[in-house]
Formats: sequence, C-alpha cells, structure tokens
Amino acid sequence: MRQMCIFFVCAMAILLAACGGSSNNAINGNWTATLSNPDGSTALTFTATLAQSNGTLNITNLSFGTSSSCFALGTTATGTFTSTSTTNNVTSGTFQMTVQSGTANTNGANQLTLQGTLSSNTITGTWTLTGTGSGCVGSGNFTMSNGG
Repeated sequence: MRQMCIFFVCAMAILLAACGGSSNNAINGNWTATLSNPDGSTALTFTATLAQSNGTLNITNLSFGTSSSCFALGTTATGTFTSTSTTNNVTSGTFQMTVQSGTANTNGANQLTLQGTLSSNTITGTWTLTGTGSGCVGSGNFTMSNGG
C-alpha cells in the first residue's frame, strides 16, 4: 500500500510539472510592434512590456516609436492572452490588446484594438484604430516580436 501511495504522489508531481510548463511565461517580456497600413506602409510602431496573470495582461512601459497625436497624455492599455497549445516548448495562443487615449489627450478620444495569434515568439494579426481625433482612424495588419 505504501508503494502505491509513493507511486501516486510521484505520478501527480510529474503531471503537475507537465501542466506548468513554459506556456504561462510565453507572452511575458518586452515586445516591439509594427502596425502596417493596407498598402504595406508603416502606420504606427510601439514597444510595451507584457506580463500575464490568469489570462489578463499587465501592459506597462507603452511607448510609441512613431509620433502619434492620437495617443498622448494618460494613454492606457489592457489585454488578454489565452494559450491554446504548447508543442516542443513552443506556445501558441490568442492575443487581444486595447490602447485607449487618456481624457487629457488634445486630439480626441481614440482607441486602438489589436487581435492576433502568438506562434513561435511572434504575434501576428489585425489592428483597428477608431476615434474622434484628427487622423485617428485606420486598420491593417500587425507583427509583434518578443525581445525578452
């Protein structure tokens, strides 16, 4: 009976270790995004630090590399990541991020939405920019890469 209990405890430890894996950390790190217009030109670039907690993303250090009056003072970002699979230590999953201009923004109320998929340390998908600010509309594709 004792050997059976030891076997059961060991089997549970192995199972829990396999479930933990690296999938919880796949999205964590510093990311660089390039948002492209339908004609292939660059619409926006930004960097951000992402940290996952129970599917919700904590997004910090958001910084636009291209000048954008759509997002200035008080800009906030929220997001989610859901892991769909892990194969050979490579995690895949669905990604969603929303960037909202602050109330103090002088160029209106604007929102940037990204929807994509993580695969092989790269997120690809589509983006949409809507708002009341001058020049703050658009859509296209984006790519994000994790710099660690």
